[in-house]
Amino acid sequence: MQVILAKPRGFCAGVERAIAIVERAIEILGAPIYVRHEVVHNQFVCDNLRAKGAVFIDELAQAPAGSTVVFSAHGVSMAVREEAAGLGLKVFDATCPLVTKVHVEVAKMRREGCEIVMIGHKGHPEVEGTMGQSPDGMYLVETVADARQLQVRSPTRLAYVTQTTLSVDDAALVVAALKERFPGIIGPKKDDICYATQNRQDSVKQLARTSEVVLVVGSRSSSNSNRLREVAELIGSRSYLVDQAEQIDPAWLAGASRVGVTAGASAPEVLVQEVVNRLSGGDPAKVGQLDGAEENVTFALPRELQ
Repeated sequence: MQVILAKPRGFCAGVERAIAIVERAIEILGAPIYVRHEVVHNQFVCDNLRAKGAVFIDELAQAPAGSTVVFSAHGVSMAVREEAAGLGLKVFDATCPLVTKVHVEVAKMRREGCEIVMIGHKGHPEVEGTMGQSPDGMYLVETVADARQLQVRSPTRLAYVTQTTLSVDDAALVVAALKERFPGIIGPKKDDICYATQNRQDSVKQLARTSEVVLVVGSRSSSNSNRLREVAELIGSRSYLVDQAEQIDPAWLAGASRVGVTAGASAPEVLVQEVVNRLSGGDPAKVGQLDGAEENVTFALPRELQ
């Protein structure tokens, strides 16, 4: 059985920055450092940060007065920022700059008098944060059916933004449905779906076309990891999401001569290599890698942590 690795895969610049913010805050200020929600959606990463002194909390009120809190890579609402200020918390913002870009778009569009449709998954932290950039004038749609049934107050003053980790193809279908229903709707100057999401979906499509089975390394809570599994399945490959090598069911691999492996943007390479070793029996001759996009994007840390 041949094992083929996708390229690119795994950590994106926003995830690397978020993890580094927590680690540097612990190093400079000492433990504990409180983190609102999972800083990135990966169990292995969050467990490692806990071992170093991170304390993950659901509500800001769980952090002692005057303590340091890190906002997750997914971003937060204006109400959360105001609450942190009211509680006297020191905040390091690990929001991915590409999510911040969407927040800036929302603020600009609302100032210009537009209502905004957000395309995304209800309940996802990024969606909650983006929807929370304005107290009103925002609508959430998840599907083409939602778009076709949407009722707004100002159909001639309408714009849309998207969650950064959506399926590129699914988002395009929803955008097309919105444009059919509201011909004057305007979108962002640059696509909101991030470069890493696009690159990993392009790569997994290539992987799935030549592999009977595709394994996606990532946690179930990770939106972009789930989308990778779905994309591979739509191409026609049997596709499974695993947090670690021990979760691989040998029955999944029955009859497969080529197994593709990729990883969501919040999954570390060490987990990918464990999966590869499990599949190949440690034989490097059985492992290959696709050609793919080179990624050299980096995001700076907050000045206090540099």
